[in-house]
Amino acid sequence: MIRVALVDDQALMRAGFRALLDAEDGVEVVGEAADGRAGLELVRAEVPDVALIDVQMPVMTGIETTRRIAADPALTGVRVVILTNYGLDAYVFDALRAGASGFLLKDTEPADLLQAIEVVARGEALLSPAVTRTLIGEFVSRPPDRADAPGLECLTRREREVTALAARGLTNEEIAAHMVISPLTARPTSAAP
Repeated sequence: MIRVALVDDQALMRAGFRALLDAEDGVEVVGEAADGRAGLELVRAEVPDVALIDVQMPVMTGIETTRRIAADPALTGVRVVILTNYGLDAYVFDALRAGASGFLLKDTEPADLLQAIEVVARGEALLSPAVTRTLIGEFVSRPPDRADAPGLECLTRREREVTALAARGLTNEEIAAHMVISPLTARPTSAAP
């Protein structure tokens, strides 16, 4: 059973999400909140598997709520999916930096929202296709040689390879298939003494 908290200042949006999720086997809505602070309290009280959080809310934004959830050691198992009407770059980058596991536009198809909840509940990350295109566009518009860019030095060679494949537009499945290590490369080069 995937336990979900709904945090959105629009009652109609919460009602729609609740109706969709209540109709789904294997998903339980554990509560709703209409602002970021109440959402944080809800998440602390219920410790859901997934929190669907609107990006723009009164009292505390969805980004700040996500940041506080990610920083709380008691909430390490909670995955946040940010929901918004706008795929603005700043929201996407801020949400990911804050610790969100997913970022979806509110015009996402119901089946895609359900799949997103399942994906992030498993500990994976997910971005809506429109957001992925935006991030890839941002990445490829930068100068090609970014090996010396600040922040990249902390990535392993393998992580850089995954980033490059994502920037080329490969899906998660295509990246996984590309990253499989063949038996020949896994074999030791010399025998141990």
